[in-house]
Amino acid sequence: MLPINRSKSARRISVALASLLVAALALTGCGKDKNSAAGANAGSTEVVATYKDGGKVTRGEYDSFVGSVKFFNPMYAQFETDPTFQDHMMKQLIAFRVLGQQADEPSKKEAETKSKEQIDQIKSYFEQQGGDKNALDNQLKEVNITQDDLKNYIKQSLIVLGDAEKKVTDDQVKAKYDENAKANAYTVATVSHVLVALKDQNQEKDIRTKEEALQRAQEAKQKLDAGADFAAVAKDYSDDGNKDTGGKYENVDVNQWVENFRKAAIELPIGKISDPVETEYGYHVMKVEARKDKTFDEVKEQLKGELAETQVMDFIDKDLPGIIEKVETDKLPKAEPAPAAGGQTTK
Repeated sequence: MLPINRSKSARRISVALASLLVAALALTGCGKDKNSAAGANAGSTEVVATYKDGGKVTRGEYDSFVGSVKFFNPMYAQFETDPTFQDHMMKQLIAFRVLGQQADEPSKKEAETKSKEQIDQIKSYFEQQGGDKNALDNQLKEVNITQDDLKNYIKQSLIVLGDAEKKVTDDQVKAKYDENAKANAYTVATVSHVLVALKDQNQEKDIRTKEEALQRAQEAKQKLDAGADFAAVAKDYSDDGNKDTGGKYENVDVNQWVENFRKAAIELPIGKISDPVETEYGYHVMKVEARKDKTFDEVKEQLKGELAETQVMDFIDKDLPGIIEKVETDKLPKAEPAPAAGGQTTK
């Protein structure tokens, strides 16, 4: 029952999908998109958007782009007919087109090479998982795209982000690191703890009151203050899933934890037994075993990518509205009509 901050672990739609390709593979194939709205219009040449200098987006191109996004993020299929999602996807597609045209030739050549490498990695992954040479193609059929569609999406992403990274200066990266470091964005800690929970492991059934939990946590602290072995106390008192391994979390980013636990992990003196710390999970008796900050060199490339992504998002927010001329939303996927009484759909 790791005290995770659920809001910080939520994923958002991002232009940096290409940088997450291999990591995101574990998410693909979690559920088949049997009701894709793109299927009937795959390859359609009907124009659904126009932008400056004669730019056009066809329904087939839009569907291919969204299908690629869904391949890496199956959860997005549920938003396919949502106007806000469609607006974001269309803006991202056009931004990739415009920024891609502005990118230098080295960025384009590098993206071509890397996109081929990514496709080979993805094909290999699915072949190993399914033992089938056609495993990737079978997955792509579920979102109505081809390997060429996927490769094009990856290449577009890499061109734009790679070119944007070249425009990020070392001074910008260092300034961002210093800003984040002040907010403990890079703090990593090893923490042993005893959790006296209010609910069961599934967070469904109450197992004790707050008063009972606090009293039990205070008992655990008293034993620890008296010199008892932390691992032994965790085994006897803790309700956490790691109680048999000393209640220890090693080298964890403190920002994954809920606020009170995070605050204690940052502020507790090394080796000191804490008073009971209350969180939504119950009461924790904590001991910080070690704590450090990731160095600038360790996060430099990550920060450069984040700043490049910010550049692209700023372009989408500030510049793109003046570039897009028209989006024909009535030609984009629509939700199925709700069934009327008797199983008939309404029209």
